[in-house]
Parts: sequence; C-alpha cells; structure tokens
Amino acid sequence: MSTGVIIALIVVVAVVLVTAAVLALRARGPQHGGSLKRRFGPEYDLAVARHDGDTKAAERELTERVRRHGSLRTRPLESAERERFEARWTAAQERFVDSPREAVAEADRLLAELAGARGFPDGGQYEEQLTALSVHHAHHVEGYRRVHRVTHARVDDARDGGGAGTEEMRASMVEARALFEALMRPARHDGVDGRRTGTEAGEPAPAPAPTPAARAPHGWSLGKRRPKES
Repeated sequence: MSTGVIIALIVVVAVVLVTAAVLALRARGPQHGGSLKRRFGPEYDLAVARHDGDTKAAERELTERVRRHGSLRTRPLESAERERFEARWTAAQERFVDSPREAVAEADRLLAELAGARGFPDGGQYEEQLTALSVHHAHHVEGYRRVHRVTHARVDDARDGGGAGTEEMRASMVEARALFEALMRPARHDGVDGRRTGTEAGEPAPAPAPTPAARAPHGWSLGKRRPKES
C-alpha cells in the first residue's frame, strides 16, 4: 500500500471521528447531563419526572434555565432590611402556634419579597422567580414551592379534608427556612455590612453567624411557644 493511500485513509478516519464528536456534542447540548445533575441536584430529578423520564427533554429545560438566569448577580441587603426580614420570619414561626395557615402564607410572602430584594425576579412573577431561584439555590427551592402550594390551595379543598394538614404545613415551613437562610446569607461579593466587594458573584460565602431565625430551636419555633427568658 502506497504512502499516499495510507495518508488518505488517515484523513478519512480523522474526518469521521471529528464529525461524530461534533454530532455527539450537539445532541448533549451546551452542558453535559452530569454537570447539570450536580448543579441542580433534586431539581434535576424533578425535571426528569415532569418530562416522564425523558432526560434529554429535562436537560434542555434546565440548560435553558441556566441560560436565562445563570448570570444573575444578587444584590446585598442593607442592615435595616436584614433586621426586618429576620424579625418577620421569627414572628411567622411564633404565629404558627395559633394560626399555622396564616404563618405559612406569611412565609410564602416573605420569601417572595426577600428574593426580590436580593435581585431575583419580582414575586408577582412566581414561576419566573422560582425558576431563577432553582438555578442559584437548587437544593433549597423546594421549600418555597411547598409553602406556596399550601398557601394557594383552594379553600374548598381544605373544607373537604383535601387541604394541607398541620403536619404538612409544619414540614413545609421548616423546609422553607433553608431557603430563607440561604437568601439571608451574604454572597462573597457582598461585604460584611452588605456592601459589594470585588469578589466574583455566584461563589458561596463563608458561613455567617446564625440569624435569630436560624438560632431558634425547632421545638418551640413551630408548634410551641417560645420559652420566657430568665
């Protein structure tokens, strides 16, 4: 076999391999499934279930979420804002004792307002806000989804016994607190006092001192009255 024929065969094989690689990358989309699964965690599984097990359709949806909201930069909270949100969350937890449904509704409103204050889409656009939150807080966003679902359940469902019971409301409130704490936590591009620094957005911040809501024991915060200080 002549040298020319060998070179021609090598060129043909190389072209075939390159073409196959390009087609494979196009089929997978801009992000590989593994990276999407790591980024979205439980949200990845929910997306797959919503698409009846079609992982490619789920990954297209999640990739679109990243395209739309991945570059979002959060805004820091002023000290006064932070104190107001903390006080409202603590009050909502204590209100759960006597009015669990109202407390969950307040948690729903509070998360919407807090997310808006941090720079996510306005709470009036719930689905869009939830989508953006899922990109940046995928491991905590389910709590917001749950309190919103409980809050907006039809009154008729509750009367017929199909509404959320106290234990379900309690669980949704506890789960929602994880997102509240994540949103209250300064990003690394926020200074200690809430001012922006030069650090890149999107990186996790060092764990701050616990907020009053985070320090509240689960026992009294959702179902028992707060013990009196001695």
